[in-house]
Amino acid sequence: MRLLLSSVSVLLCAALAHTNTLAAEAQVAVAANFAEPIKAVAAVLQKTTGHTLKISTGASGAFYTQIRNGAPFDVFLSADNERPEMLEKDGLAQPGTRFTYATGKLVPWSVKPGRVDGQGAVLKAADLGKVAFANPKTAPYGAAAVQVLDKLGLKDAVAPKLVQGESIGQTFNFVKTGNADVGFVAMSQVLEGGQLKEGSMWVIPQASYDPIRQDAVLLKKGADNEAAKALLQLLQSPNVKDLIRSYGYDL
Repeated sequence: MRLLLSSVSVLLCAALAHTNTLAAEAQVAVAANFAEPIKAVAAVLQKTTGHTLKISTGASGAFYTQIRNGAPFDVFLSADNERPEMLEKDGLAQPGTRFTYATGKLVPWSVKPGRVDGQGAVLKAADLGKVAFANPKTAPYGAAAVQVLDKLGLKDAVAPKLVQGESIGQTFNFVKTGNADVGFVAMSQVLEGGQLKEGSMWVIPQASYDPIRQDAVLLKKGADNEAAKALLQLLQSPNVKDLIRSYGYDL
């Protein structure tokens, strides 16, 4: 990962060198599934432009409500495409700045090696313990988990075992700390350098849930913020797209 970041930085320095000698800071609302990638992107941004990010992570639905209530964010990196589009319609985002920065993948994951098999049969196992998922009303990955259980015909059988996190980040922590046997999490949370960090997972076929198209948008507050605009430019650069792919996203 360090080598990847280094190569990305070298390749982007010339293309993204900022003409303004004064570094700026942008406040960014980031969907919890993108918590690790945004740290890597922020490091590249600072090295290539001098700009810095103040990052807040959480559920996309909660951020949408906060932004509508005046939260001082410059950029919104959502876990869906609906909420950035709604912010455009609300007049709270800069028209023409919205784009898809990643397409997420949902995986059932356990911290235990071998617990989750390659076909997801663990979800039908008699000894299945608690199953964590994110709030489907505020977290797109939670809504996708509900779709998967419905598609598999397991919604009623698994319902008594479900424990709900307010974000995909809290859902991940339920599994990580042993408070859930299995959890529906973002693949990006359990990969490092393109490899599973620990435990076991099942990559759910895309046909089992609607594509998790994650959109970014420049908010009205960030219209004149050079760091915010540089971040959105960086997210669309080829080499940072490769970095994002290394966390298990499609583009």
